Amino acid sequence: MQRLYDFLRRHPTGVDSFWAVLFFGVSMLNVVGEPDIGKPLKLAAVPVVLALSAAVALRRKWTQGTFWLTLAAGVFQLGVGIIAGVYDLAMFVILFTVAASDVPRWVSRTALGWGLAAAPLYFLRFGVDKGGNTVDSILFAVFMIVPFVLAWVLGDSLRTRRAYYAQLVERNQRLENQREAQAKVAVAAERARIARELHDVVAHNVSVMVVQADGAAYVMDVAPEQAKEALQTISGTGRQALAEMRRLLGVLRTGEPQESEDYVPQPDVEQIEVLVEQVRAAGLTVDFEVEGAPRRLPSGVELTAYRIVQEALTNTRKHGGPEATASVRLVYFDDGLGLLVEDDGRGAAHELYEDGGADGAGHGLIGMRERIGMVGGTLDAGPRPGGGFRISALLPLKKK
Repeated sequence: MQRLYDFLRRHPTGVDSFWAVLFFGVSMLNVVGEPDIGKPLKLAAVPVVLALSAAVALRRKWTQGTFWLTLAAGVFQLGVGIIAGVYDLAMFVILFTVAASDVPRWVSRTALGWGLAAAPLYFLRFGVDKGGNTVDSILFAVFMIVPFVLAWVLGDSLRTRRAYYAQLVERNQRLENQREAQAKVAVAAERARIARELHDVVAHNVSVMVVQADGAAYVMDVAPEQAKEALQTISGTGRQALAEMRRLLGVLRTGEPQESEDYVPQPDVEQIEVLVEQVRAAGLTVDFEVEGAPRRLPSGVELTAYRIVQEALTNTRKHGGPEATASVRLVYFDDGLGLLVEDDGRGAAHELYEDGGADGAGHGLIGMRERIGMVGGTLDAGPRPGGGFRISALLPLKKK
């Protein structure tokens, strides 16, 4: 049934042509069976029926032309003296179509004017035989204007509704485009910020390598074992810096980071406990738990873990409510680091965790997803069973 409906909507002229054929058949039966019309007038009525049937068939494809064709048929009908019949119902259809379509407004108003004049002109031509006085005849003639007015009003209302709906669709599309543009800008800005942070991490590692190299050169002759340890530190730090540089170059393919003047190390996993203490001092109750054996992780992974916990606790303070409490759990696995940040607050609006995580004011989850993607991890954010909000992340030690 739906396929049939869609087919009919795609072929409006075909549908109108079908009804025009039926209309032509019924109208010709009416002309042939009318006893009050002589043979000459019946022959003259044939082109009127043909014109009105053609107007019904082409009313949506050639709206303005069908109006003038219908008007010409009506004038011809009055001039020749053909009385009204079933075929004149086409005038109401065309009047409705003109009012509902996107033709110039002067054409629509002209159609309304002729609709208002149609009944009075007809009764002036043929008279009003109501078997009563003149007042009754005039009132009847005026009453016959109502169908024309009603057809135009219905059509004009439909045109207004269509225009309003089209405006809503356009506005919705514009808002969707703006939302996509804002999300892209947020992603670009977040990538630039991540690139700056990774730039600092790499610069810090290179600084460590330089210091270790200078120390190794200084003690090479007097303390070979100490020089060997320094060279091993340089080797490990260099590999780590190389991995961070690859991630940095991946970010730079989509946006240029700004240069940082102060090359300082970025926050790591050990500073998460300091962050939790700062949040507690600000008035939010936070439980902190570490499972597994803590160990040194790649700088990019540690920075990502810190930023995720920082953003999650910030969202709890912003959206959780005054009585909310939170918990932070770090789990060291053999091949990665797990993060679980939960709160029992009133939760967050769906915009925070759907459609990219843009909430209109900030783009916290967009940044989380970007950071997670850089280290090859996974992120799950959404409502927590029983109320509140949950952010779960898994950061692998090696990028997938």
